[in-house]
This record gives sequence, structure tokens and C-alpha cells, in this order.
Amino acid sequence: MTPEKNLKERIKELTCLYEVSSIIVNNDFRELDKTLYSIALSLRKALQYNKYATVEIVSEPYHLISSTISKKTVLIENNINVFNEPKGFIKIHYPADRFAKKDFLTEEKKLLQTVAIHVGDLLERVSIRENEAVLKRKMEHADRLSILGEITAGIAHELNTPLANILGFAELLKSKEPETTQTSQDLDKIINSAIFSREVVKKLMFFACEMPQNLGLTNIVPVINDALNLLDPTFKKNNVHYKVTLPKAEVLLKADTIQLTQVIFNLVLNAIYFSPENGLIKIELEEVKDKVILKISDEGPGILTENVQKIFQPFFTTKTVGDGSGLGLSVVHGIIRSHRGTIDYLPNKPTGAIFIITFSKQ
Repeated sequence: MTPEKNLKERIKELTCLYEVSSIIVNNDFRELDKTLYSIALSLRKALQYNKYATVEIVSEPYHLISSTISKKTVLIENNINVFNEPKGFIKIHYPADRFAKKDFLTEEKKLLQTVAIHVGDLLERVSIRENEAVLKRKMEHADRLSILGEITAGIAHELNTPLANILGFAELLKSKEPETTQTSQDLDKIINSAIFSREVVKKLMFFACEMPQNLGLTNIVPVINDALNLLDPTFKKNNVHYKVTLPKAEVLLKADTIQLTQVIFNLVLNAIYFSPENGLIKIELEEVKDKVILKISDEGPGILTENVQKIFQPFFTTKTVGDGSGLGLSVVHGIIRSHRGTIDYLPNKPTGAIFIITFSKQ
């Protein structure tokens, strides 16, 4: 190669590095595919035989090529490292029927390596930016929940007294009325509505963490049995069956039995609500090393994919108006979290929902 030709190639390479730096500086993070494509075109222009070359950049979910790749090629490549981990590659192809690997200049290999480093740096910045955005959203969500919790606690306290008065005076009036009168029937409706409202207030207080917690080492097997015995009439009324699989030995857990019963009630009542007639609900408890796992599954319609992320949010419900407050699962989530546990959802097969509660025994 003559000195003039050699100088021309070095100028092309320096121009490429300048262009790549400018592309990255002016990058729009929302259009990263366009940025990578521009880098591929710039790198192609810097090659000695750029008319025949194809530059390929791959980093999930992106796959950019500067032009069509021949079926048989000779190539050089370099990994794209993001946080010191290979997360893709850049390849330069020549058609094999015209070129051999020796046609790549040593300087071109160095250029490819430098561009790959720049692309890796760009992807690191994108990853950091995305993580910061996720963290910001989580913090904003936590702030909103904190404010909502304070407001909810205030509302619950304010409602408690008038509800107690409504319920007390309605029951007093009912005790003075014959059962067969219309007034007595109307009072029943008032009493039932007041009881329902009181339960909503209790859930609000659970959600706002205003209910006192009494943790103690408890055998949770009878706690589950007692809860299911109380729910037995509801199963029969809805013509839904259940199967319980519990260990014969004690399963000891540091828990608040009242709150644990609340968790079982909410999850099982949800399962009953969504179960078809003659549907089967399974309640399974097992002890695995230092963990206690409770599974509750049903054969209902399950949860739509777009709703899975929302089910533990307060006031979110797919039940019909009047059938649910949207607080049940958020209360369950709060109680389980206060017990240092986790709750996960999985779709049942062929249809239905599975809730998996995991408590640590440590």
C-alpha cells in the first residue's frame, strides 16, 4: 500500500471514530436502534473495501446490518461487553468469493475493537438510565402508597365510630320489632350493610398497618383447619369443593394467628368467588428446609396477563361492583410482607390461579 493510500485509510478510520463519538453523544435513548444503525454505517465507510462490506451489530433485542449479508462470508468480529459481560458482538463481513480474511487490515481490526468498546459504553449508560428510571418509579410508587396509607388510616378511624353507632342502634331497633314486619327486614339490610362496611374498614386498617400484630411461635396446621371449617358453609353454598393437604406433624411458625387467618380467608374466599360450579380448590402446606410454603389453587378463569402486576395494588378488583372493595389482596400482601414472607401468582393448568405464600422460619 502506497503512503498516500495508507494515509487515506487512516483518515477514514479517524473520521469513523469522530462520527461514532458524535453519534453516541447525540444519542436519543428512545431510538437506540437508529443509533446502532448509524454506527454500523459509519464503521462500514471506514473500511478499505467498503463497497463490498457489511457491518452487523447484535445486542439483544437489537440486530442491525448495514446491508444484505452474503451467504458465504469471511469476517472479523469483536464482542460488545457491558459491565464486563459479553452482551453481543460486531461483525464485519466480506463476500467469500471475492475476499479472504487477509484482506482485513490490522488497523481495521483495531478500529473494530475500539468501536465495540464505545458501543459497550453506550449500552452501559442505557442500562444505568433504565435502572434509574425503574428505581424512580418504585420510589414514587412507595411514596404514593405511604401517603395513601396515612389517608386510609385516617378514614378508617373516622368511619369506625359512626359505623358502630349505626350497627348498635339498628340491632337495638330490630330487637323491638317482630321478625315478620317490613321494618325488621329493612333493619336486616341496614345491619348487613353496616357489617360489610365494618369489614371494609378492618381491611383499610390492615392495609394502613394500623392493626396491632401479636407474633408468637404457632403450629399453623390447626389455624388452617379452623379457618377452612369456618368457610365450609360458604363452600357448600357455592357448590365448590376443596381438598386440603397438610403435614401430620406440627409446622411451627412465628406468626400472628389472627392475621394468618385473615390471609387464608381472603385467598380462599377469592378462590370460591371465581370458581365454577363443582370446581375444586386445593390448599396445600409443606415444610421445605427452613421455609414454609402454602399453596392455594382454584379452577376459575385465572388472571389476565395485563392484570398480574396490579392484583396486589390497593382498590384494584375484577369483581363486580358491590362484591369487592379491591383491598383483599393488598391486605394479604401487607400481612405476608410484615411476616417477612412473599406471595407469588402462577396460572393454574388448564385454567385457574395459584397463589404461593412462602414464609421463612429463620
